[in-house]
Amino acid sequence: MSPTPLTALSPLDGRYHGKVDALRDIFSEFGLIKRRVQVELAWLKALSGCAGIAEVPVFSRESTDQLDQILAEFNETQAEAVKTIEATTNHDVKAVEYFLKEALKDNPELNAVGEFVHFGCTSEDINNLAHALMICDGHRVMIEHYEAIRNALAGLAQENAEQPMLSRTHGQAATPTTLGKELANVVMRLNRQMAAASAIRPLGKMNGAVGNYNAHQVAYPDVDWPALSEHFVTDLGIEWNPYTTQIEPHDYLAAYFDAIARLNQILVDFSRDIWSYISLGYFKQRMVEGEVGSSTMPHKVNPIDFENAEGNFGLANALLKHLSQKLPVSRWQRDLTDSTVLRNMGVALGYSQLALVSLSRGIGKLEVAPEPIADDLETAWEVLGEAVQTVMRRYGVPEPYEKLKALTRGQRLEADTLKSFILALDIPDDAKERLMSLTPDTYLGYAADLAKKTAP
Repeated sequence: MSPTPLTALSPLDGRYHGKVDALRDIFSEFGLIKRRVQVELAWLKALSGCAGIAEVPVFSRESTDQLDQILAEFNETQAEAVKTIEATTNHDVKAVEYFLKEALKDNPELNAVGEFVHFGCTSEDINNLAHALMICDGHRVMIEHYEAIRNALAGLAQENAEQPMLSRTHGQAATPTTLGKELANVVMRLNRQMAAASAIRPLGKMNGAVGNYNAHQVAYPDVDWPALSEHFVTDLGIEWNPYTTQIEPHDYLAAYFDAIARLNQILVDFSRDIWSYISLGYFKQRMVEGEVGSSTMPHKVNPIDFENAEGNFGLANALLKHLSQKLPVSRWQRDLTDSTVLRNMGVALGYSQLALVSLSRGIGKLEVAPEPIADDLETAWEVLGEAVQTVMRRYGVPEPYEKLKALTRGQRLEADTLKSFILALDIPDDAKERLMSLTPDTYLGYAADLAKKTAP
């Protein structure tokens, strides 16, 4: 059976393939091969004209342009050619080396230095840099999705900064807040974690079989290989790691995947809360023409976007956590377990993107329903007990907490009952007036001001 969106084993390449296309050019097999080609060509150019390596002279403009053209025009046909070579070599990086040597054969200048393609390299010199380039490119795609969610929530926070809302702690009625302030909390959490994820710098190495430039030094003892390595790696836009075994130890990858998992977990928390608020009637969902909510109950408009987001964030985080825990562990100077695991970077980030697409769609369909929110507040006068007992403390009324506990705990409180209690208190008249003026929808502290200050 040929793989198509209908027959694909993974739903990322099947049902949801159109929603993760932005990652396909980066984290697919094609994306990995293309970046291996990029690194191999860049390394050959770095050797060109290097003091002490007379066998690789400075390339002519025509030859440099040809090297650049190989990368610029690299497409699926060339990638298939690499895979054809791999069928014989049974080694993916060696296949790239052979592909490039073949591509240089028609240029005498480049053909003469063909054996310097992959010079001094172990496969991981190429792979670690290719993976770092994939993370750099992939992060630009991912962060745009997180920013879009953050921006949408920041807009909702501003719009609803003054919309009173009953809080719930432990599922029970609690001190009122505003809808905007609760959204602002999520925005600020996302801001911190997006900054943390973006601050992680991909690391790379180019130092041979076990990280010591052994073969390099024997072949060209007068070349400062660590300096050349640092210059080469940083020129790719990657931070140089001078201390490695055969592999770059992947600590930055673990940190990055953990950072993405934290972002996802914040949005799982948000998805569940919004799902619950929809259930309470605080939000309506704009109906989409032709959509069906249930196969038997035609009235339903289900919060499926938030459910899909939660489910796919869970899948993403299961993979991200495995990646972050497994990748920093390698037996002695290396084993191959990291290689097969790293091929799933795109799967983990793909499920993250899929969840973000669902979440964005769900947020776009939300409409605030003020009436149910107001109804909840009107039946929760007991939440003002916090304010009353705190003012009683100020004026030295004995056992304020206990008195309010007896009046309010575990029961609904009518407005008249609370006001009668306040009028009987031995506190100054202006304090009584302040308490008497309170209602559940005005007892909001600085919630509105805090929400209005929310900005991306």
